Amino acid sequence: MAKALFGSVVAPHEMRMAAENAALRAQVRRLEAQLAVLRDERDAVIARELLNMADDSASSVLA
Repeated sequence: MAKALFGSVVAPHEMRMAAENAALRAQVRRLEAQLAVLRDERDAVIARELLNMADDSASSVLA
């Protein structure tokens, strides 16, 4: 009975739109998590490069 009442209150296209909206929100969350991982990887590469450059310049000063 609850399903019948719910179906009469909420139109099917609204339910479909809500499901699509939920799927899109989930996809956005996955993409945001992936972006965070990629940014962390990029930052680690930049940090390594800066450390290598600092070591190279320190070696040339000490030589």
